Amino acid sequence: MDAQKHTVRDNCLYYKEGYKYWVNRHYHVRIDIFPEKDICVFFETDEINGNPVKIPVLSLDRFGNLIFHPGYVWDGASGPTFDTLNSMIASLIHDGLYQLIRLGFIGIQYKKYADELLRLICIEDGMFECRAGIWYIGVANFGNDACKPSSEHLEMVAP
Repeated sequence: MDAQKHTVRDNCLYYKEGYKYWVNRHYHVRIDIFPEKDICVFFETDEINGNPVKIPVLSLDRFGNLIFHPGYVWDGASGPTFDTLNSMIASLIHDGLYQLIRLGFIGIQYKKYADELLRLICIEDGMFECRAGIWYIGVANFGNDACKPSSEHLEMVAP
């Protein structure tokens, strides 16, 4: 092969920024949010033959079962902090609930619940209560913008 020759390729790459982690297996949690009807967030793409395909990545049923499907992506802890093993599950659930708020599937009134759940799960998973409390204060006071539809990751294009 001669790298000096022209390569045949698409002119643009479409992608989204801001994600660090990818759910590899289903993750289930029962929460105290009970929507009137089942909710499912899909990743939409095309199969090899060009037929549209919807792949579920996040769902919440009427019984409070929140499921992160393989392929769900999230960015871990935000702000002036770092990810640790005792924050991974809490940040996943918190990011999922904020996304459901941003997309309009659940109301903004659930932000406080999501913030409190972040603190609780961090403590359950071994985080010091003081650190979990600081995280709670951070999201409670500065997480409002992350619940707005404009905070949903936008498609980017390169070059």
